[in-house]
Amino acid sequence: MAANYSSVNRTTPFGSGDPYYNSSNGYITPQQPQKKKVSNWIKFGVPIAVLVIVGAVLGGVLGSRASKNASASNAASVGSSAVQAKNAIGIFPTGTDSLYMLPLYPATTNTAAFTTPTFISSSDSNLSWPQDPFQPSNPSPTQVRSDRPLLIAPSYKWQALPNLIKNDPYLSSWNQTIFLNASQYMNLPPVPYIMDSGNGILDPARQVKQRVKAFSYAYRMTNDTKWLNRVWIELQNAAGNLTDGWGPNNSSRWNPIHFLDTAELTAAYGIAYDWLYDQWTSVQLESIRFTMIEYGLSNGAIAYNDANDPLFFGWWRNNTEGNWNCVCNNGLTMGSLAILGDDTTGIAQQLLSMTVTNAVKNCALAPSSDGTWSETNDYWYFGSTGHAELASSLLTATGSTFDLLDVNPGLKLSGLFHMYATGPGSLFNYGDTGPNKYTATANPLLFYGEQYDMPQYQLFQRDQADAADPWSMFWYDPAVSGAFWDGLALDHFFDNSTDQWASMRSSWTDENALFVATKAGTLQGHQTHNDLDCGDFVLDALGNRWFGELGDGNYLAEGYFSNDTQDSERWLYYRKRTEGQNTILVGGANQDVLAAPTVNFDSAGTVQGSSTVFNVPSDATAYFTANLASAYFDVTSFSRGIRVVNKRQQVLIQDEINASASVMWRAHTNATIALGNNNLTATLTIGSNTLEATLLNPPSGAQFSTMDAVRLSTDPPTPTGWPDQPNTGVTVLVVSLPAGQYTLEILLNPQWPGVSSSSYVQPSSVPLSQWSLTSHP
Repeated sequence: MAANYSSVNRTTPFGSGDPYYNSSNGYITPQQPQKKKVSNWIKFGVPIAVLVIVGAVLGGVLGSRASKNASASNAASVGSSAVQAKNAIGIFPTGTDSLYMLPLYPATTNTAAFTTPTFISSSDSNLSWPQDPFQPSNPSPTQVRSDRPLLIAPSYKWQALPNLIKNDPYLSSWNQTIFLNASQYMNLPPVPYIMDSGNGILDPARQVKQRVKAFSYAYRMTNDTKWLNRVWIELQNAAGNLTDGWGPNNSSRWNPIHFLDTAELTAAYGIAYDWLYDQWTSVQLESIRFTMIEYGLSNGAIAYNDANDPLFFGWWRNNTEGNWNCVCNNGLTMGSLAILGDDTTGIAQQLLSMTVTNAVKNCALAPSSDGTWSETNDYWYFGSTGHAELASSLLTATGSTFDLLDVNPGLKLSGLFHMYATGPGSLFNYGDTGPNKYTATANPLLFYGEQYDMPQYQLFQRDQADAADPWSMFWYDPAVSGAFWDGLALDHFFDNSTDQWASMRSSWTDENALFVATKAGTLQGHQTHNDLDCGDFVLDALGNRWFGELGDGNYLAEGYFSNDTQDSERWLYYRKRTEGQNTILVGGANQDVLAAPTVNFDSAGTVQGSSTVFNVPSDATAYFTANLASAYFDVTSFSRGIRVVNKRQQVLIQDEINASASVMWRAHTNATIALGNNNLTATLTIGSNTLEATLLNPPSGAQFSTMDAVRLSTDPPTPTGWPDQPNTGVTVLVVSLPAGQYTLEILLNPQWPGVSSSSYVQPSSVPLSQWSLTSHP
């Protein structure tokens, strides 16, 4: 059940139940792309500083075929050969795309090395972690191991880590990057207190956590007290004990009314307390505990007591199956576990009796049954990081995850959600994209990969730019081997009725590949982070995103998070309205929030194989059709179909609609557009690349035109003082028709280098009801 925000007092600093502040410009105006090694990419709706990773690691794919249940007799030899293979191949990608920070793979047919994903079973200390000696028979959240650290990185892993770093190119490179990041943080002043328009200190909180992780890791790896001393400075600073102070001098210093801030700071203090426990003096330990309890845990206890929570600190704990519940419960749990044995107030034990069970009932239910995160693709980062930190901390500290990994089968699939939502032009980033990520990475894939025996998750994530993080050093299993793409289908359909989305691509390893993703799904139940966007799509090809998303609106705008009913003020803002999406607009009106689309998807099931060089077979097709009539008020019938054709070199979008109001086909692009052939073709250009859109079998009066990405003159006004954000550099490709019955067939042809015009096909005109895997060439 989604959270009900409509009862939240509009006089609060947020005016909503989701008080994220506007740390993102939403749509980022693209500049002329810089010269790069391979291709130029266009950016849609990506928040500023999505990744704050310096010297990002360029990950790779390595290892040799082996079975996780390899016999003990050959385990040692398998492990030894795997170590040799890893070091011989090294980090596989040759670079990282400078705009979206996605790996660039070389063209290679090294099928001997890049094989089926697996975890090699080995006792070789050069290849794999030893077993945790802490194996309690009856785990409890309030019974922790006797040795420290408790959280995520127990002592046996610290002891094994230096040798693994020497023998694994990923761990080695990540280690170097973490130290580089820590050195750069060291040159900066302590994190300043910045209240963003009265709506949060989430950025500073996550920066403190980011630094504490890096400095604590650096100290434990070197015993150099400069890192220890800098952690203390950051802790003293966020406690308000330095000259300049840090926020109000009372129990609200960590801004509990926006509890994410409180939770992230509590986690940071818990990490510092636990990872550096033996280095702190008794006076320092007492100081850290006092600060954490005064500004963090005590406010958590208030949040869990409705009678004592007049400012609604704890709104997130009631039927909130999303990132808020995960992040807040995680911070309180990490802090409580860290001080449990030393806490004389009893508050740590009190909170642990509540946070874990609450997270199981809420946080763990955030993914749908198909793995899709309940909010948006970008909010998967925040929620999954909170969930993984919570589950991992409990596992290492107490010996159990207490059903956090098991209560919802969709959690195991959430890694596929992230992988299939990632295209060469970045995410299928529908809806809100959220604030700056800082400590929120995709590294939960490393934790889930090990816990769910999904080696492809680890192999995928280790190639990514945000992989270099202290958590990765302990979540990554160096015994993983193979290529994530070997045997991985190019297409996937996520069929839960709340989500209903699919992605289709021509390659997992070609940054110039074709990628199309599209969605239907319900328009409620997404924690008020969605758009009115049934039928929406994005398209990547030639290293560019040709049609994309606008991203966030202004999180501070009046009514932006008020509710998701039809009359919500959220739907007054262009980026959230139906006209701001890549879909059909009927009568200039928003879609019906009670939409209940039905979807059909089929795919040839094409898989890539082990080589990065993939020649798409002629029968490798896939399609998505959706009956979207329930999403509109003035239609008798409406269905949209999207399919890849001609060996995935072209995309066909077909709409069949009978409407009693005007019909407008809309798609947002950064490209410059030139119309031709009596406006039946549109040539889109980005840099030196082009894509041609063609109206096939056009009904009378149908032709392309262009519009600015601004609200229609007939739209109701936005709330006074809250105008739409500008969408500079964005053009809307449009087909406008009066009320009537139409079939619109639009063929999108990226102009692939070396492909002659005669190699493009004009698909047969086939009603959507008759689409099949063989209905088109």
